[in-house]
Amino acid sequence: MTPTLWFIVTYLILFSGRRKVIFFSQLLDMLKFYTGFEINDQTGVALTENEMTTIHYDRITSLQRAAFAHFPELHDFALSNVAAVDTRDSLQKIFGPLSPNSLHKVASYLCLLPALPENVDTTYEKEFLLELLVSRHERRISQIQQLNQMPLYPTEKIIWDENIVPTEYYSGEGCLALPKLNLQFLTLHDYLLRNFNLFRLESTYEIRQDIEDAVSRMKPWQSEYGGVVFGGWARMAQPIVTFTVVEVAKPNIGENWPARVRADVTVNLNVRHQIKQEWEGLRKHDVCFLITVRPTQPYGTRLDWKKSFVEQTGLIYVRGCEVQGMLDDKGRVIEEGPEPKPELKGDLRTFRVFLDPNQYQQDMTNTIQSGAEDVYENFNIIMRRKPKENNFKAVLETIRNLMNTECVVPDWLHDIILGYGDPGSAHYSKMPNQICTLDFNDTFLSIDHLKACFPDHVLKVSADSVTLQKPPFKITFSVKGNRGVKRKGENEDIDSEKNTLFVEPHVIPNRGPYPYNQPKCNTIPFTPTQIEAIRAGMQPGLTMVVGPPGTGKTDVAVQIISNLYHNFPEQRTLIVTHSNQALNQLFEKIMALDIDERHLLRMGHGEEELETEKDFSRYGRVNYVLARRLELLREVGRLQESLGVPGDVSYTCETAGHFFLYQVMSRWEQYLSKVRPKGGKTVDITAVSEFFPFHKYFANAPQPIFKGQSLEEDMEIAEGCFRHIKKIFTQLEEFRAFELLRSGLDRSKYLLVKEAKIIAMTCTHAALKRHDLVELGFKYDNILMEEAAQILEIETFIPLLLQNPEDGFSRLKRWIMIGDHHQLPPVIKNMAFQKYSNMEQSLFTRFVRLGVPTVDLDAQGRARASLCNLYNWRYKNLGNLPHVQLLPEFRCANAGLLYDFQLINVEDFNGVGESEPNPYFYQNLGEAEYAVALFMYMRLLGYPAERISILTTYNGQKHLIRDVINQRCGNNPFIGRPNKVTTVDRFQGQQNDYIILSLVRTKAVGHLRDVRRLVVAMSRARLGLYIFGRVSLFQNCFELTPAFSQLTARPLQLHIIPMEYYPTERKNGEHPSHPVHVIKNMPEMANFVYNMYMHMLESARQYRQFYASQQLLPPPALGQESEPVQVSTEEEDGEEIENDTKPESTSETTVEVEGEKEEEAATKDEEHHKMPEHPGRDSDSEGEEEED
Repeated sequence: MTPTLWFIVTYLILFSGRRKVIFFSQLLDMLKFYTGFEINDQTGVALTENEMTTIHYDRITSLQRAAFAHFPELHDFALSNVAAVDTRDSLQKIFGPLSPNSLHKVASYLCLLPALPENVDTTYEKEFLLELLVSRHERRISQIQQLNQMPLYPTEKIIWDENIVPTEYYSGEGCLALPKLNLQFLTLHDYLLRNFNLFRLESTYEIRQDIEDAVSRMKPWQSEYGGVVFGGWARMAQPIVTFTVVEVAKPNIGENWPARVRADVTVNLNVRHQIKQEWEGLRKHDVCFLITVRPTQPYGTRLDWKKSFVEQTGLIYVRGCEVQGMLDDKGRVIEEGPEPKPELKGDLRTFRVFLDPNQYQQDMTNTIQSGAEDVYENFNIIMRRKPKENNFKAVLETIRNLMNTECVVPDWLHDIILGYGDPGSAHYSKMPNQICTLDFNDTFLSIDHLKACFPDHVLKVSADSVTLQKPPFKITFSVKGNRGVKRKGENEDIDSEKNTLFVEPHVIPNRGPYPYNQPKCNTIPFTPTQIEAIRAGMQPGLTMVVGPPGTGKTDVAVQIISNLYHNFPEQRTLIVTHSNQALNQLFEKIMALDIDERHLLRMGHGEEELETEKDFSRYGRVNYVLARRLELLREVGRLQESLGVPGDVSYTCETAGHFFLYQVMSRWEQYLSKVRPKGGKTVDITAVSEFFPFHKYFANAPQPIFKGQSLEEDMEIAEGCFRHIKKIFTQLEEFRAFELLRSGLDRSKYLLVKEAKIIAMTCTHAALKRHDLVELGFKYDNILMEEAAQILEIETFIPLLLQNPEDGFSRLKRWIMIGDHHQLPPVIKNMAFQKYSNMEQSLFTRFVRLGVPTVDLDAQGRARASLCNLYNWRYKNLGNLPHVQLLPEFRCANAGLLYDFQLINVEDFNGVGESEPNPYFYQNLGEAEYAVALFMYMRLLGYPAERISILTTYNGQKHLIRDVINQRCGNNPFIGRPNKVTTVDRFQGQQNDYIILSLVRTKAVGHLRDVRRLVVAMSRARLGLYIFGRVSLFQNCFELTPAFSQLTARPLQLHIIPMEYYPTERKNGEHPSHPVHVIKNMPEMANFVYNMYMHMLESARQYRQFYASQQLLPPPALGQESEPVQVSTEEEDGEEIENDTKPESTSETTVEVEGEKEEEAATKDEEHHKMPEHPGRDSDSEGEEEED
C-alpha cells in the first residue's frame, strides 16, 4: 500500500474512533481489509501466507535499522527480536513516549510523511503519528486465519443489524457496508471471500424471517412471577425443557478453539402426530437454532409489526447447532440406516447437537474476561427449518474448505473467471488443442441435412456414390496451423481451405443379430445454429449457449453429451443443473439415445421424480449392475451349453473370463482361419455360415442370421455376432469388482469413481457433497451446465473443483454452459443483496457482460408464431421452426375462443382491486374468479385439464386461486383441477399448451416491471395465452411496452364462441361460423359458465333417461347435444346459442356413470347455484399441500 493511502486510512481510523459512527466504521473496516489485501500491488499476483509474513518482517527490520542508525532513544527496540515488538501493544509502548517531532522524523525516514524542516514543529497530532506507525508495522492475522475463526452460524448481533442485513426496501440509492459481486475480482481468494460473505448474509436474512415467524407464533409473554410463558405454538419451534453441554473436546494442534462441542437438548413433543414425526425425523447434519427470550410484555399483549421485534419478544441470544441424532432410552444416538428406528415412550425427546466451536470459544472468552452471563445456560426455544432451505452451513463449509486448499482451475479459465484478459481466449477456435476430426454420430439425419447446416462451406465427401452418403458422418475441419508469412497469391487458397469440410460417411460396426442391438438414433433435424453449439461443445474450451424459450436447449445438451460419450469413451462427463426437474428432463432424453445405461448415474434425492421404472440413483445403479451380472452369467451358461463345454463356467465373472479366453476365443480364431482368404485364394460364401461356431447360441435370434448374398456382408454379420458375445464378457469384467466389494456403500463408491461415465447432480448437491467427492477421488473431464443463468455465481463455480488436481493441473477439458440470461436470475430474497451487491448475477450473465463469445439459438419450436412475437423482441434474431406453421395443432384455432392470445381487462370487484392481507402477500379476488371461470369454461368445451395451467405473479394470488378452485370445481369430476396453479417464477423451465395468467396488481406495476419476468410469463404457452390484469396500469409501463402494445391491439374484453367445442377444425385467424359472445366482466363470465354447466348437466340427464327407457346406448359426453339450447345470463337474457355440430368426445370429458349417480351429481351441483363470496381464508396454512 502506498504511503498516501496509509496516511488517509490512518486519518479515517482516528476520525471513526472519535465519532463512534457504526455505519462509517463498517465501511472503514472494508477499506482497511482491502488496503491490506494479500496481493502484489504491481503485478496483481496473489501472495501466499509466507510471502505476507516476509513482507511484515521486512517492514519491521527496516524500522529497526532506521531506529538503530538515527534514533538513539529507540536502541532497545532496534536490538529486539521481531516477535517481541510487532504487536500493537508493544509498538505503542515503544513509540508512545516519543515526542510528536520524533515520531514525524521516524515517519518521514520511512517515506510515510514529508521531511520536517529544522526548528519547525510538526503540525500533526501525536495520536495520528503514533497510529500511522503502529498500523503500518503491527502483526496482522492472515485473512484465511480470520475466516477459519469465524463462526458459520449468525448470532443475534448480525441477524438484526440493519447495516449488515438490511430489511427495508432498497431503492438502489445510497451506500451500504456490503461486499459486491462485480465483473472483475482481484484473486480467486477475493472471489470466494465475497461470495462467502454474501451467501452467509443472504442465509442470515432468511433465518431472521424464520425466527421472527416461529417466535411470534409461540407468543412469548412475561408470567406473573417474572418467568416466560408461551401463549401460542409453532410447527417449526418448541420450548426447551433442558439444555446441557455434554462435551468440549481439546483443541487441535495449532488451534485455540475446541475440536468439537456437543450438547443435549430435551423437548416435550406433546403435539399432533404428524408434527411429532417431523421433529423425530430430524436427520444428521440438519441445522437448528437455539434461542433465548426474556419477554417484558404482559400476558395477552399483541405483537406490533411496526415496532422492534427483538424488544417486544425480549429476544436475547441466537446460536446455531447441527443435529447429530436423537437419543434412545439408553442415551445413545439412534443411527440412520435401513433398520427401523426404536419406538420411544412418552413425549420427551432428547437430541444430541454439535455447537459451533468458534462461537463457543468466543462466548466463553467473553464470559471469563468481561463477566458476562453464560449464553448456554439460558436457551428456552429450539427452532428447526425446512430441509430445502437449510443447507447454508454445508455450502459455507465448502467455500471455506476451497479457500483453505489450493484452488486449481484450468489455465484457460483462470483469467476469464476473474474477468481479465481476452474474453474469447477460451473459445475453441483459440484453444491450442482444437480437434480437427469429429465424429458427429447420429447428429445429422442425412447428407442434405448436413449441407443445410453448413451453408457457407464447401463439402468434400469421401464417398462418391449417393447411396453411400448416409450418416453417421465424420467431419474434418480446417484448424489454424503454423503461422508464418504468406505470399499474396496464397490468401485465396487459405480462405477456400477454411470453408472446406471433409466429410467421411462411415458405417457403425454390426453389434449383433438381435433387434435391441440396433443403435438408438437421434430424430431431431438440428438447425445450423444448434449444430454450431454441438460442434463447440465437442471441442475443448468454454462453450456458452444462449437458448431463448423453446429453442431446444435440452436437445442440444443431450446431443453434446451423446457425442462426447462416443468420441471420447475414456472421458467422464458431469451434468449440473439448477433444479431436479431439469435434471430429470435431461436424463429422460439421454435414455432415448445410444448410451449404455450402465454408464449413467443420477446423484441426489430427485431421482424419484424420473418418469421411468429404472432407478438411476447410486444404490439403484448398484442393484442394476448386480441384476445385470446375473443376467449376463445366465447368457454365459447358455453359451457354454451351446458349445458343449463341461463344468460350471458361469459361476462368477472370473470363471466366465477364463471361459472366454480359453473356449470362446479359440473357437473364434479357428473360425477366422477358415473363412479369411489366404494367399489370394477365394472363400466360398457358404463357408461363412457353415463353419460359424455359435449357430446354436444365436438360435433365438431372427433367422436366417446369414443372408448369403455377399461374402463381405456375411462376414460383417459374423463379426457382429462375435461383438455381441465379446460385449457380454467385457461387461462381466467391469462388474468383477462388485463380487469383491461386499457392502452397498463400497459398491456405490466404486460405481461413482470407476464405472459411471455420465454423472448428473444439482448444483446444490455438488456444493453439499464436494468434500465427500474429493475424498473419494472423483474424476471428470467435461462439465455441462443446464439452466446456468439461474444458478448462483458460487454454485456455478464449485462444480469446477469437485476433483483434486493432477500434478498441480486441473484435468477439466470442456465447460459447456447453457442458459438464458434474459429469463429470471437466481432467487435472492433480500433486495439490498440482490441490487446493491449484485448477488442475483449468475456467472453465465457475468460472462455475457464480459463479452465471452456465445452461440445464440435462433429458432423456436414451442409456441405459435403469434405468441412468440410477444417475447422475441428481447432476443437478437429469434425466428420460428417450420413445424410451428405446418403442424395441425399450431394451424388450428383454440376452440371456443376467438383469439389465440388476449389481454382481458379486469376492473375492481365489489370496489376492491388488489389487496394485501400480509406484507407483500398480494391478492386480487376479481382476477382469481375470472381465471377460474375461464378454466371451467374451457373444460366444459372439452379441453383436457392437464393441458391447462394457471399462473400468477404473486404467491398470495396463487393460494387464492387454489382456494377458488377448491370451492368452485376442484372436486367436480366433470371439471377437476388444472395441471398446475403456481407462480411465474416457479414455472420457469416448464410449458403447457394453454396458460391463464393473472397479473394481480392494480396500484403499482410491482416486480413484473423486470423484463426477465415478463419474458418468462409470455413464453410458457404453446397454443393459447389469456392474461387478466388492469390494462390502464400495465400499458403505461415503459419496460413492458413491446409486449403490451401487441396485447392491447386486440379487444380488451374476452371473446368466446360457446358453440364451438374442442377440438375444432377452424383455422387460426379464420372467422368462426358460430356466433361470438363478448364477456364484459367477471360476474357475467361466472354466471355464463354456471348456466352452461347446469344446461349440460340437464341435457346429459335427459339423454340418460331417454336411452335408459329405450335400453339403448349410454348418453354422449358433456357438450354433445343435437338440439338448440338456451343459455341465458343476467345481462343478456334470451340469447340463443345453437349447436349444429357434434364434436368428437375426448376421454377427459366422457361421463360414463349410472343414472342414479348422474342424478346425485346434478342434485349436488344445485347447491352451487349462487356464486360464493370471498372464501375468507388463505391456503398458506400448515396443512396446505405445497407444490414442488
